[in-house]
Amino acid sequence: MLMTTPTITPRSATTATRMGRVAATYLMMIAALLFITPAAIAQSYDDDDEIVVTEDDGEEEVIDVPEGLTHEVDSLLSLYYSRMYLSPDDNCQYRSDNPSFSDKVYSERLSRLPNIMEMSYNQVVRKFIERYATRLRSAVGYWLGASNFYMPIFEQALESYNMPLELRYLPVIESGLNPNAVSRVGATGLWQFMLVTGKQYGLKVNSLVDERRDPIKASYAAAHYLRDLYKIFGDWNLVIAAYNCGPENINRAIHRAGGERDYWKIYPYLPRETRGYVPAFIAANYIMNYYCEHYICPMRTKLPAKSDTVVVSRDVHLEQIAAVCHISLDELRTLNPQYRRDIVNGSSEPSAIRLPDEYINAFIDNESAIYAYRADELLTRRAVVDVNETQVETPRRSHSYSRRSASSHSRRGATYGKSRHSRNAKWKAGSSKRSKGRGTVSSKSKHGKAVSSKRSAAGRKSTVSSKKKSSTSKKKSSGKSRSKRRR
Repeated sequence: MLMTTPTITPRSATTATRMGRVAATYLMMIAALLFITPAAIAQSYDDDDEIVVTEDDGEEEVIDVPEGLTHEVDSLLSLYYSRMYLSPDDNCQYRSDNPSFSDKVYSERLSRLPNIMEMSYNQVVRKFIERYATRLRSAVGYWLGASNFYMPIFEQALESYNMPLELRYLPVIESGLNPNAVSRVGATGLWQFMLVTGKQYGLKVNSLVDERRDPIKASYAAAHYLRDLYKIFGDWNLVIAAYNCGPENINRAIHRAGGERDYWKIYPYLPRETRGYVPAFIAANYIMNYYCEHYICPMRTKLPAKSDTVVVSRDVHLEQIAAVCHISLDELRTLNPQYRRDIVNGSSEPSAIRLPDEYINAFIDNESAIYAYRADELLTRRAVVDVNETQVETPRRSHSYSRRSASSHSRRGATYGKSRHSRNAKWKAGSSKRSKGRGTVSSKSKHGKAVSSKRSAAGRKSTVSSKKKSSTSKKKSSGKSRSKRRR
């Protein structure tokens, strides 16, 4: 089928031109959407785990967000303390939008904080402030409410080691104030201690106990560790960076930077997460003090009842205490997060159990009943085990088998002997028949046998003599050939 080209009039040509321009515009828009560059995307928004900072020369830098800032708010609000003692403040009528401030305002506010530590301002710090004030607004509200639980513990531990109190915001970026936080590399607790470092600073870790989860013991261990790091580096920014990536990485960065001991000068030589760690800490100090300026509402806190400890010298399960004393098991676990399997191993060494103050007397009065309650079900580890010493008679199969095998061997031997004897007898009988047959043939002449023997002997002699003659003839021929060759 032939396709004919339509004739275009001047009016239809104008319409076609307009349609072509519209189509070209749409194509350009689609191309812009399809071929948008990653840099343009990064400039418009940040990833959940990364922050993109545009430098003065136009180059973009990607910085990892500390893992503690990536926890979902729902997981934080599902904790027992959050469900029982935190609630939204209905009286807070702040707007939901975040006002924007100039660099000068941010810098002045940071400089007014009553801190010993240096709180410098730059574009990296600004990025983290904006992240707290926008994407992490709900998390900041939780931190402000949960700080009523934990900040007194942090401050007391830091004060005991004469550390700056602004370090109390370090667990905010380490764990998001989640006492059950475990990082992808195994760091655990509010202060995110690694296993080796925790043990070095007196935190017990075994199958039943993990004191990295204990807010009080971990806080004192962290204060001790921070003091030791300050003795090494003498600069608080380097101390915070070393707390994140280890002193070995900081020493390598200092060496690569030509011996510089300023965090912002060794900044390019640090790991990506550590490059964002100190700015995130500075921004955390800012947002925890200037949250009102960003219209962030802290959660209302209902302080829990006072708690105290009892010391046990026997193994006890938290369910035993909860059932006999009529206390919530979730509350017991929250007060004692260091017990990984809900078992307090008091038989190993005296161990402390934290209880609400109102339940201390109930525990003392019912201690025997607590130890006896479902002990066989909850504490299954046996201390002494009886061995079953029942005498069991085993059948003597080996002896009967040997007898059977011996008898079978004897029977086989007898059978073999009989068969062999019968074969020999048959062979002898056959040979005698053959010899008798030969005797009848030679009986025609009395001397046939002797003659044949003589003939055979003469034949053997003639054969030997012929062999000797042939050998001598060969020697003569070989001698003649050798003589010819020599000639």
